[in-house]
Amino acid sequence: MAVKIVRQVKSIALLGAPTSAAGLASGQEGAPGALRSAGLLDRLARTGFQVSDYGDCKARVYKADDEHPKARNVSEVLAILEELRPKVEIAVKSGALPVILGGDDSVVLAAIAGARRYYRHVSLISLDRDAGLNVPATTPSGCLDGMVISHVTGRGAPELVRFWGEPPLVREPDVAIFGIDRVDEPEQKWLVRSPLHGYLAIDLKKRGPAAAAQEALETMHGSRHEFVLLLDLDVVALEDFAATNYPGSGGLSLDEVRQALAVFARQPNLVALVLAGYNPARDNDGNAAKIVVDLLIDVLAPRLQATLADSSETATPTVGTEEGPANASGNIEPAAGPTSAPANPSSESPDFAADASESALPGEPSDAASEGEPPAE
Repeated sequence: MAVKIVRQVKSIALLGAPTSAAGLASGQEGAPGALRSAGLLDRLARTGFQVSDYGDCKARVYKADDEHPKARNVSEVLAILEELRPKVEIAVKSGALPVILGGDDSVVLAAIAGARRYYRHVSLISLDRDAGLNVPATTPSGCLDGMVISHVTGRGAPELVRFWGEPPLVREPDVAIFGIDRVDEPEQKWLVRSPLHGYLAIDLKKRGPAAAAQEALETMHGSRHEFVLLLDLDVVALEDFAATNYPGSGGLSLDEVRQALAVFARQPNLVALVLAGYNPARDNDGNAAKIVVDLLIDVLAPRLQATLADSSETATPTVGTEEGPANASGNIEPAAGPTSAPANPSSESPDFAADASESALPGEPSDAASEGEPPAE
């Protein structure tokens, strides 16, 4: 059974995922509300988009969880994923671009799972200062946010790996982690031998972020398959954006991030955009929220220049019959909850060429945070 999805280039589905449960501090759960208050909906509408507001999920807030030292707050993280996933499914089916205003990075799992309801093969680009490659056995903090790429690729916390009934959510060769500047020793070891594609911030600055972004699209098949884009705002250097839990100097400037995002966001195969990492509790004057809104408008507006062919582009992905009942027109209606099984993995032979740079990874790996540095995740 297949469902035809008609891409609506002018349509955006706005979804709020107010959570800090997967992080190491509270505050990020306020991000959706702060960005709405900063005028995001109005700016999108004035730019020319037709915005459908799906509202916010129930807020999940970070709390100490000594009972689960290797996977803190995992039940709360799983709860918001289960609430968000069916909303993403409906948004994807509508043909709109889901823009998910998240708190921590964990919500990207629901974005990918929602897209995979209709697309057999979904890739991931993660713009993040941190690699997200820790696992419960190596994490020094139990922070699930610091394992997000591992959850996606089937190596993370079992509860989150099983969130998708047939892991992994994304195969490692179809993942690009872009702009990394903080890597723990176990993450570095995995990155060297993994087929996923790692792009260090220091190398991107030398090569040019736009050119590197185009290469990343090719290596993780984003130019041929649907992909989800995760933007964790701590990828932006402290000097340009400080309203994150663990900002850092160096890394990519705001303009460099904008250049890379512009390449990713104009792709017709972009199936969902997830925004994470903004903490309004660290933005007393609201200027950081305005920066985020301006950034989103800058990179999304060019989508309106898409050709008529792009705007009428259709996709007919194969969907397993377990996903839900077909209606009279032959379309499959989204299931009420996140219990549906995924389509079988693509039979296409993956490109296993690793793109990790040979440059030395920044910093001295350590489980203990040095003075002035964020705790290792």
